[in-house]
Amino acid sequence: MTSHPVTLQDRVRALTGRVTGAAGQALHRAGVHPDVITIFGTVLVLIAGIFIACGQFQAGGIILLLGLPLDALDGAVARAMGRKDRRGGVLDSTLDRIADGVLFAALAYYFASIDELPWMLLSIISLIASFVVSYVRARAGEAGLAVRVGILDRMVRVFILLFALLVPPLLIPALWVLALGSILTSVQRLWYVYKHLDREV
Repeated sequence: MTSHPVTLQDRVRALTGRVTGAAGQALHRAGVHPDVITIFGTVLVLIAGIFIACGQFQAGGIILLLGLPLDALDGAVARAMGRKDRRGGVLDSTLDRIADGVLFAALAYYFASIDELPWMLLSIISLIASFVVSYVRARAGEAGLAVRVGILDRMVRVFILLFALLVPPLLIPALWVLALGSILTSVQRLWYVYKHLDREV
């Protein structure tokens, strides 16, 4: 059996598990469906993207910060209701890709609007690289291999982008980190798949 590294997401879940579990139980008792939470979180990202595209980075960052707990709450509500089907996971993963696309596209639009084409290109590279990171994991998962390695998993990328939006002078350095780090993470994950996939039983 292949051992898996402890990721930032694992640590966050361990620290917040009791709180999100209790919140999930309460929301379930109130009749809130986890898919509604997932969709609402994506709507918040769309609103944040509008602000970001207009250059109001801090406002966009605050909206994203307010919506961040929803990423954990939908899963907590699903566990509280004893959900067995995998439709929620597919919906969550799909909307995560939409959210990533919206945020980087909003940045690219803003930089294009002020004729900063190099930074627009950097935003697009960050988007493509982040998609590849997720795609490698998804394809490996279909083949029966759980891939969680890499320096920039999605939660790390979200935290970096969120911090940069709240502190706008850090935005360009953060985009460099996201672009190069996501490319490196894609290579790490592909190498992990190359080494382990055929050895998995």
